Amino acid sequence: MAIKSYRPVTPSLRQMTVTDYSVLSKVAPEKSLLENLKKKSGRNSYGRITVRHRGGGNRVKYRVIDFKRDKTDMPATVKTLEYDPNRSAFIALVEYTDGEKRYIIAPDGLKVGDTVVSGANADIKPGNALPLVNIPAGTFIHNIELYPGKGAQLARAAGIMAQLMAKENGFALIRLPSGELRNVPQDCMASIGQVGNIDHENVNIGKAGRKRHMGWRPTVRGSVMNPCDHPHGGGEGKAPIGRPTPVTPWGKPTLGYKTRKKHHRSDKFIVKRRSK
Repeated sequence: MAIKSYRPVTPSLRQMTVTDYSVLSKVAPEKSLLENLKKKSGRNSYGRITVRHRGGGNRVKYRVIDFKRDKTDMPATVKTLEYDPNRSAFIALVEYTDGEKRYIIAPDGLKVGDTVVSGANADIKPGNALPLVNIPAGTFIHNIELYPGKGAQLARAAGIMAQLMAKENGFALIRLPSGELRNVPQDCMASIGQVGNIDHENVNIGKAGRKRHMGWRPTVRGSVMNPCDHPHGGGEGKAPIGRPTPVTPWGKPTLGYKTRKKHHRSDKFIVKRRSK
């Protein structure tokens, strides 16, 4: 996957880069797999803003992705590779031999016309999904379930991959992209290979308007606010924070402050914490 740049005919184009979408199929998305997506602008079910700096953005529809890969031992042919506005990874439309169509996360190297299979007897090749117990140690995987049958929750973003390190006592030891080593039940499903669109992390947004198209509103630093608006605000000229650590607008520590519960129920599955 390549990165595309432009001649700097405007100041914003001088830095802006985009993903080269020439490898994708130029077709409309599958209508039967589209759902309406209501904008929430960072608000929860009570109507209160729980995530700041969200709002606006282009209208998009949700693509229903098959994260469970539960249609086992039935080959599926890749019909298209498509862009998904709801995630950084590309998606692939696959059609099974019985005629059913589904979207899956497209791994790196998957092409139109390839065949993918889900099941314990599937080959170890990109796009196939198997239970962890049937995957050899050392294999790079993505789209990993945490609980059998729930659907994939780990390693789904563009360019991401985890590694299966070992299997014992009914658990598979997985090294996640963050560096964390975690035990996952061997019955969980995972897909082979690395998620596609590897160069996504190298894309330069380039201009503020492009971020607004994504539904992100401007973020204002607390140090340029007044004392009534933020604990960092006020002072003559450029003033320091005036506190031992940076804080949120509501006075809670931030920037490195750990918020995870001390005795979380999943602690027993984490062998090594993520790298700093």
